[in-house]
Amino acid sequence: MAEFGRYLRLERDLSPHTVRAYLTDVNSLLDHLGGLIEGLDIGALREWLAGQHAAGKARATLARRTACARTFTAYCHRRGWLPNDPGLLLGSAKAPRPLPAVLDQRQAQAVLEEPPIGEPKEMRDQALLELLYATGVRVSELCALDVDDVDRERNVIRVLGKGRKERSVPFGMPALRALDRWCIHGRPLWMRERSGPALFLGVRGGRIDAGTVRRVVHARLAQVEGAPDMGPHGLRHSAATHLLEGGADLRSVQELLGHASLNTTQIYTHVSIERLRAAYRQAHPRA
Repeated sequence: MAEFGRYLRLERDLSPHTVRAYLTDVNSLLDHLGGLIEGLDIGALREWLAGQHAAGKARATLARRTACARTFTAYCHRRGWLPNDPGLLLGSAKAPRPLPAVLDQRQAQAVLEEPPIGEPKEMRDQALLELLYATGVRVSELCALDVDDVDRERNVIRVLGKGRKERSVPFGMPALRALDRWCIHGRPLWMRERSGPALFLGVRGGRIDAGTVRRVVHARLAQVEGAPDMGPHGLRHSAATHLLEGGADLRSVQELLGHASLNTTQIYTHVSIERLRAAYRQAHPRA
């Protein structure tokens, strides 16, 4: 298992969260096999997944475990532990893709309305909210930003996304003003030896973590009447939807979000259509 974990981290370059999930799944599979890899065939895989389904596991969990099983059997086959790769015969278990909750543009404007800013926390929170909505970056990407990742001349940030793929994402003047206020008047008051180059800091001077960002987003959304309760990913969804509603093409939105496949980005076209349908049903006399 330790070797498989190293393979996932170093060769597949999977995130720590995904590695932990895959190792948990493999342990479950091996328990089903009684710890004997020799019994790993397509029948055993289907029995294991059927047991997971009978136990009430969500479709998203089954989809991940199917992907994990394929990865594991291919790894075992390459190492010579299996004479063939039974995972090749395993069908795909696709997870449902519900439409994400998003803010409308009025709600987004209310969320980003500047509160009285005096303390470093208010400066930081306003800057990270502006940047999340302006760029649509993932919360992990936001937390990983360094001061030098902000290019003020071109108004872009340099982001290291999934698979260690780097991309440049533009942002507007409201985000720039909020960033400058934080970097000039707020960040220096929280800087410590452990701060390093981190753009956003916690109250103790270390790099901000995803949990703190989520609390900031939830708290600000709770102040806006009618806004759905969602985390940083909701601001990412909202940014993508509003870009498409404003006329941006799908390929450009894909590049901004760092999606590997255009299929992932296409969900936002469905969000826009559903919003159009809702407006039609509400406003048209013969809807």
